[in-house]
Amino acid sequence: MARSVSITQLKNQLLEKVDTNDLVQLEKVERYIELVKTFRVMSKAIKKDGEAAATKIIGERNKINASLLSIEKSFGFDGNGDKNKSRISDLI
Repeated sequence: MARSVSITQLKNQLLEKVDTNDLVQLEKVERYIELVKTFRVMSKAIKKDGEAAATKIIGERNKINASLLSIEKSFGFDGNGDKNKSRISDLI
């Protein structure tokens, strides 16, 4: 099973990639981190309660995942030409 990336490491990596003087970019980072935390809480609830008991949570988790991908795309990290760098979604 894959080890979870620490929230602090994830946030630091994002902050290294964005213009920290741009308040919109900083807000995106904060929203992204909060969504990752929520996604992880929901994943734990699904594991604990089982998928059959957590159908609603799964739907909400899928919505959060879509939001994460949307925010990631808005950062403009895709297509930066560096294929050796991980995408943010690879970390969750």
